[in-house]
Amino acid sequence: TPAARLTVHLDASELWHHRPAYTELVHRAHRAGLLGASVFPGVTGFGAGDPKSAKGPCVVVVVDEEARLRSFLPLVADVLGETSAVAVLDRVRIHSPHVDE
Repeated sequence: TPAARLTVHLDASELWHHRPAYTELVHRAHRAGLLGASVFPGVTGFGAGDPKSAKGPCVVVVVDEEARLRSFLPLVADVLGETSAVAVLDRVRIHSPHVDE
């Protein structure tokens, strides 16, 4: 089964119902039973959001089977649609003793 990585680039200051949008993405990935998700802060960057954001950019990375990530995207379309987020889905190879390829 092909593994994939969903990378969501967004502004760390963007909110979804009074909490950080990146937190909502991670919680939804966890509720969906996906393999793993992490948030990485950016030092600097620019995109569709405000380049002068007080918190700066961040990246949410979710890894699982490609089909599961494709099914997950509609579950977060509301969050992505109301933020400046850009989502990228690419195939990856997972190297871990805890995960069967």
